Amino acid sequence: MNAHRDTALFSPLAIPTPDGSGLTLRNRTILSPMCQYTVEQHDGVATDWHLQHYGAMAAGGFGMLTVESTGVDPVGRISPCDLGLYTDAQQAAHQRLVSFIHSQGAAAAVQLNHAGGRASGNPWLAGSHGGSAPVEEGGWPTVGMTDRSIAKGYRATTKLDRAGIEAIVQDFADAARRANAAGYDAIQIHAAHGYLLHQSLSPLTNTRDDEYGGSEERRFRLTREVVDAVRGAWPDSKPLGIRISATDWVDGGLDVEATARLVRNLVADHGIAWVDVSSGGLVNTPLQPAGPGFHASLGVAIKRALAGTDAVVSVVGGISSPEQAETMLRTGQVDAVSIGRAAMRDPHWPASAAARLGVPREDNPAAPQYWRAQW
Repeated sequence: MNAHRDTALFSPLAIPTPDGSGLTLRNRTILSPMCQYTVEQHDGVATDWHLQHYGAMAAGGFGMLTVESTGVDPVGRISPCDLGLYTDAQQAAHQRLVSFIHSQGAAAAVQLNHAGGRASGNPWLAGSHGGSAPVEEGGWPTVGMTDRSIAKGYRATTKLDRAGIEAIVQDFADAARRANAAGYDAIQIHAAHGYLLHQSLSPLTNTRDDEYGGSEERRFRLTREVVDAVRGAWPDSKPLGIRISATDWVDGGLDVEATARLVRNLVADHGIAWVDVSSGGLVNTPLQPAGPGFHASLGVAIKRALAGTDAVVSVVGGISSPEQAETMLRTGQVDAVSIGRAAMRDPHWPASAAARLGVPREDNPAAPQYWRAQW
């Protein structure tokens, strides 16, 4: 019995690259990026917590790990306790993470982000009251697409002018170069969950009337510029991905049809090879569904929009059952699954899933040191 033939979830996955070499993952489980809010020194440098967190997931058998939202500049961090990739010390700490991830047979991706008006937030930990972090607790003035507060409890932002936008685009490119130097195999650009690029995409938050706002084409401009800058700084031998909120779940907001037009263009003309599908993040709305695999229908819509391309589509949200994940792949809904909360409950989710799906022990992706677990 060969696991690669008998299960979809544990078959290899090739993500295309411009040079044709591709990145092949050992299986189709991807660790979703999940902020740990653990940089207590507020310097953006990964800590021992990050090493054990990602180390456990790598040893647990994931095909690829996506390291949490990493700020491309200090002002772009979600909170004072977030990772960054704009200093030598940060780059060295990322390199340590990547080295261990690789030692366990997994690929390593990093999510690059600028939080815009949702930057400088209180770390989203148990007991946090949300909103902007006070300056005396490490907070700072923020920038965004407009001069408005992005959400209740967040300070008003300084509206970005053309020079400010160009500087952020350059910051993404510089962070991509550092990601390459740190050894990452893939980059995921964060354009979801209410952060800067999502703020620029959605008509709910982008009320500009210049070349970066108004029409759909102009609202998409910043995301295209960031993608182009990162792709230009990122080796042709490595794939580039993007996480998108496919819909805002509110009338007048970003919807699946508009997102489909965006990703078709990004894949066809801007070098995106991997689309990770999520939703929401700008507003709280009762329209957003919940339950097992609640983003599956969005993944189907995006995969349909990319029919005829070799781009990879993954989906996140409520995926905890191996059988559910296997069905999503076998029925062609998506190409891979992003596992988040289930992985926090069980860092060895892929190894456990392989056992439940009947993958023989010799093909289980768990670290060999754990063979006595009897997967």
